[in-house]
Amino acid sequence: MSEERFGEFVLVRRHGAVAELVLDRPKAMNAVSTEMARSLAGACAALAGDREARVVVLTSSHERAFCVGADLKERNSFSDADLVRQRPVARGAYTGVLELPMPTIAAVHGFALGGGFELALSCDLIVADRTAVVGLPEVSVGVIPGGGGTQLLPRRVGAARAAELIFSARRVEAAEAAGLGLVDQVVEEGRDREEALALGARIAANSPIGLRAAKRALRLGQGLDLRAGLEVEDAAWRSVAFSADRAEGVAAFNEKRKPQWPGE
Repeated sequence: MSEERFGEFVLVRRHGAVAELVLDRPKAMNAVSTEMARSLAGACAALAGDREARVVVLTSSHERAFCVGADLKERNSFSDADLVRQRPVARGAYTGVLELPMPTIAAVHGFALGGGFELALSCDLIVADRTAVVGLPEVSVGVIPGGGGTQLLPRRVGAARAAELIFSARRVEAAEAAGLGLVDQVVEEGRDREEALALGARIAANSPIGLRAAKRALRLGQGLDLRAGLEVEDAAWRSVAFSADRAEGVAAFNEKRKPQWPGE
């Protein structure tokens, strides 16, 4: 297993075709400072261009928290001009995760609040352990979710449910979160990372070309009417139909062997 650090607070570990993107600011429960946001965006840019990474799993090095959101202690010292300057840096962290071209899984335990939950929502799947507490409490401190929450949450749970959660600023524990669709799987305490990496490994066994095209079709088709969505799907299908991965997949199936994906 290899490791690469991006700044002081972000780490990428390699588990074969699965890249683990680690939030590593434990002294602040992974509160997203300007420096951490810049590092997270840099790590995502590197991963986006890495053809060896078939799946990304977003994890936390803190025992009791995934991420508590924006660094409000840092924000407290900001002038209005500072906040304006920081905004594109902060957005870069969230969009960096959101726009990763391969499947992404968040492994959540403890607190995932505000921007922390938005980082999880930016992933395709969320695996949470029983200690997880999620929520978007921004209106309780005079702002709104600004890392994608007002757009990503209703796509998961519907407009009215998202409105209730955002307007009330309430925290939701794991069992209820699973029932509402805020997370996709709840596992035993302390097993979120292990289970998310195992799921990532199962996904990574599939064609990297196919995975990226499937994600593209899923993402681009959201919000379109059915006819337009099927055109998005057809374009994604055409991008893989004549690929070396497709040829290998069909050959391996007929020869009853495990595919050796060219990744092209």
